Amino acid sequence: MVMSAKLARYAKFVLAIVVLWVISIHGPSLFFRLSLSLDEQVPLAPSLGSHHDLDYSHDPPRIEQESESKPKAEHHYRDDGLVEVNPEASHPIFELIQKAEKEWEEKKQQASTSLDEAIREYRRRYGRYPPKGFDKWWDYVKLHDVQLPDEYDRIHHDIEHFWGMTPSDLAEIVKGLESEKDSYTIANPKNLVSIVAHAFEDGRYDQLIFGAEGVVDLLSEIEKELPPFRINFTPHDNPNRLTDYEVKDTLLAAAGVGERLNLNDLPSPSSLGWLSSCSPMSRARTLPDMFIQPHNQHIRVEAPVPPSVDSPKFPYESSASRYPSFPPETPRSKTFIYNHPKTMDPCAHPALFWTHGLFVSHNTGPAPQPYMVPQFSACTTEIHHNINFPTSYGWIEDLPPSENPPWEDREDERLMWRGSDTGIWHGNGVKWGSNHRDWLIRWATGVHGVVDVLFDSAVNETSQVGVPKQMRKALLNPSMVDMGFAGEMQCEPEVCRKMEEIYPETRRMSREEAGNYKYVMDLDGNGWSGRFKRLITSNALVFKSTVFPEWYTARIQPWVHYVPVQVDLSDLYDSLIFFRGDPNGEGAHEELAKKIATEGREWSRTFWRREDLIAYFYRLILEYVRVMSPGREEMNYEGGSNES
Repeated sequence: MVMSAKLARYAKFVLAIVVLWVISIHGPSLFFRLSLSLDEQVPLAPSLGSHHDLDYSHDPPRIEQESESKPKAEHHYRDDGLVEVNPEASHPIFELIQKAEKEWEEKKQQASTSLDEAIREYRRRYGRYPPKGFDKWWDYVKLHDVQLPDEYDRIHHDIEHFWGMTPSDLAEIVKGLESEKDSYTIANPKNLVSIVAHAFEDGRYDQLIFGAEGVVDLLSEIEKELPPFRINFTPHDNPNRLTDYEVKDTLLAAAGVGERLNLNDLPSPSSLGWLSSCSPMSRARTLPDMFIQPHNQHIRVEAPVPPSVDSPKFPYESSASRYPSFPPETPRSKTFIYNHPKTMDPCAHPALFWTHGLFVSHNTGPAPQPYMVPQFSACTTEIHHNINFPTSYGWIEDLPPSENPPWEDREDERLMWRGSDTGIWHGNGVKWGSNHRDWLIRWATGVHGVVDVLFDSAVNETSQVGVPKQMRKALLNPSMVDMGFAGEMQCEPEVCRKMEEIYPETRRMSREEAGNYKYVMDLDGNGWSGRFKRLITSNALVFKSTVFPEWYTARIQPWVHYVPVQVDLSDLYDSLIFFRGDPNGEGAHEELAKKIATEGREWSRTFWRREDLIAYFYRLILEYVRVMSPGREEMNYEGGSNES
């Protein structure tokens, strides 16, 4: 291995060793001391029904500001994509919408308008020239009025580590993939895009080839413009290439200094299951022994779900949390999403390993790949390295009026969801009760106990949001949500009987009936949600919960086009009640709900057209062909334009 690549990573390893040494000395208590550390200037909120009374006798005295006005109270924006709610500040959703609208407008205003501008922005972002054919791609973008021509950071994320590998090794890996079970290959011999190879079990061709036909259909419109390529795909709707953190970090360091490493230059992959993908300094890797098995450093699947926050800045006590209590008592903070992609990372949010079916179904997790595998998939996560391509599955141009009445004509103000029990196999010995869809239905149909909700019927942009209030599920759920499994259950007979006892029977709903709801929920299944395109094209307001970043993630704006929701649903009632009000409609901000619903539909029709799918795929192929080429430097586009 070339020494400069080693030096580029040396500082990281030294720091990681120091951090792990400190943790090894202080043990699990360090985690909880960090979790329980509070800002001394912020007293704990009064107890909301917990049996543990709070003692304020040791609180520091409050010192009033000498100035006539106190500093404006602010919420706490954390590095993990969540904002902690300050009870003395205004309702965070006002602020989240304002910030998101400003960011979205700036993104649109700063978009390149000429090829020369696009080249300069590309070089600024990625530190190299764009790929050969970039000018032809730009012609397509301009001809079809594709918006935000600079916002393709997902492609860079999915491709960059391959720059640290030799093209010959990459070619050998792809060659081996073509004979691997459950894969297909698409290429363009003689400028004709077609399926050139597949490795399916007998009798499964029709089932597994469906996605390939969609790819060929998309690319056929630009097949004369594309360079020669040969791409291998997985036909499944979830990712299958788990990343090893040290391997990826080594390759990124090499790519950053222009080196190419052979496979034998790479570090040996870890054997930590899911945690192999996480940095030694990440929250997931530094959980205490309560959640991690000391002998092999795998997660303890039987452990309670880890707390969702590290160090609450504005804590309150709760008896209405999904998370079981464990000593020492961990304070909570109300949180909302301000950066959706960051909250999809289980290394920063390890609770996802216990609460999302993709992870739960594999228990402690599979072994990571020993090297990065350039295989395309319609779905990926922050800890997998499948190359995400824009699938046309579920794509629609628009909805008929009979299925999509205007906002004002939608009479049902409950949050609606219907779907199947996908996300995990419901069988004996499987922790299906922890699956995200199962949790949604139990959350929505339960009538016992209370939930903590940020609610004030008189809240406005200047008033304090206050501390959460406990509201009875028996009053909220029947009047606020309409959710249930519909259709045939996918489960073993014994488990099906258990599920019939747990989940109320729910009938299927026609699209016309679904069009009567103002608020709709979008949720992952086995993989990404194929119904999101349909939902956001409607006139309803979409609440979206997911762990899958998608091709359009950098091209859409949460709180402008949809409402982001955490996987544990801890913020769902807070957001729903903010927009539609309590069961009587008190405290509603329906004008904001309608605005986001309208903006979401407009975004779908402007930024998620068939031409937008093709433009993304076009640019992705240009990047892929270059990184796979033995003469990468010859595959740069260094020209300019004569555009004014």
